[in-house]
Amino acid sequence: MQPAAGDEALENHLGGDEAKNYRQYEFDMVAPHVGRSLLEIGSGLGHFAEQFLPRLDRLVVSDFDPYCVEQLQKRFATHDDVDVLQFGLPTEIPIGEKVDTVVMMNVLEHIEEDVEALRSLAAVTVPGGRIVIWVPGYMQLYGDFDRKVGHVTRYTPATLRSTVSKAGLDIDVLKPINFLGGIAWWAAVRRGGVGYPDPRLVKIYDRTVVPATRFIERFIRPPFGQTVFCVARVPR
Repeated sequence: MQPAAGDEALENHLGGDEAKNYRQYEFDMVAPHVGRSLLEIGSGLGHFAEQFLPRLDRLVVSDFDPYCVEQLQKRFATHDDVDVLQFGLPTEIPIGEKVDTVVMMNVLEHIEEDVEALRSLAAVTVPGGRIVIWVPGYMQLYGDFDRKVGHVTRYTPATLRSTVSKAGLDIDVLKPINFLGGIAWWAAVRRGGVGYPDPRLVKIYDRTVVPATRFIERFIRPPFGQTVFCVARVPR
């Protein structure tokens, strides 16, 4: 079952004020695959989903944590085209009309029943619709931080492909990204034994490593990365 926030909420700080370039990197990777109706899983406080509002006809945000759900209700209180749901995966998702896009950023790695979780999402996605998955990459990078925030695993393209395929989904995009970030993560968090990234280091990383990574990955497909990115498709 998808966990409620606790120590897991520490993960949200990686995309906070110290990481504006990284937040833009996330958005730029995901946005080309988003249609007109979007369900976000694990929306937290709603910062990421809110960016898509101008391009959507319908937005559904969700979280399992009661505090996050309360904050989402406040953030989107004046938006009639936004629904706020509370549930944990896997489950029968309490949504009326199906959406054409599901986005889950750093969620699947928390869920032991990951195949069933994806099947739950496929059930509320229109045929031909997309499920965008952003997960931490490579067990070589698994450390104290992962345990603290409740990561069941870190994926490789091969293990994520297996999970997505078992859920009955097709794959449009599947690749490791953030190559330099993976090296930095290994040095600071895994090899360096840091239990939680120092905000000062996060700021330096955001100003230097993220722009360099984005430039390099315009020309080279990295052999591994801090993240594995997947766009799965519900069969027609």
